Amino acid sequence: MAKDSQKYFAEFAGTLTLVFVGCGVAVLSGGQYLPTALAFGLVVLGMVYAIGPISGCHVNPAVSVAMVVAGKMKAKDCVMYIIAQFLGAIVGAALLMVVANGIDTYSLEANGLGQNGFGDDYKGYALGACFLAEVILTAFFLLVILGSTSKAAPKGFAGVAIGLTLTFVHLVGIPVTGTSVNPARSFGPALMVRGDALSQWWLFLVAPIIGAALAAILWRLFLESAANGDSAP
Repeated sequence: MAKDSQKYFAEFAGTLTLVFVGCGVAVLSGGQYLPTALAFGLVVLGMVYAIGPISGCHVNPAVSVAMVVAGKMKAKDCVMYIIAQFLGAIVGAALLMVVANGIDTYSLEANGLGQNGFGDDYKGYALGACFLAEVILTAFFLLVILGSTSKAAPKGFAGVAIGLTLTFVHLVGIPVTGTSVNPARSFGPALMVRGDALSQWWLFLVAPIIGAALAAILWRLFLESAANGDSAP
């Protein structure tokens, strides 16, 4: 069994990789939707198999909160996971900024760092629409995580299901908010970019947490017993 310190480091490294690669593709591809969506999905797919056996590969505070609500994680571990995830996101964003600045045509102000946002100065969608989108997309993502890692799910395929779902989630969410569903992923780039990205980060903290908690509650109330093989065929 992995030590606590190994779990926390795995979450740090996994979140760092997610931000560096996912946001990196968003920045270096000029914001193309499909490559960005695939980058986030494929990174998580790989990380599930790389660090999943160590920490469970949350790499997302919303996932950790959902695991507490679902009764699969202790609150103390959740806090430490979240600290590691935020630190990883900050370091990942800082490293990405260093790489992006390696070419004269890059401007942090003009090109950003894959940050999320809402309103007329971002992609035009209103606050309410963006909030609702983040809640729904996060809840959907968490239901897939909970289902694909349950006892009744086919063994060894959770990473594929989770990675592909995150890809689909990004394809829907990128035109609206840039897709967060992950408070740490949003905070790292926002901290580097500052301005509106940082002042609007609250939405990408609150909405994903609500969506994750909602998914965990629905899971426990309506789906968990069947997924654990407790219900009659």
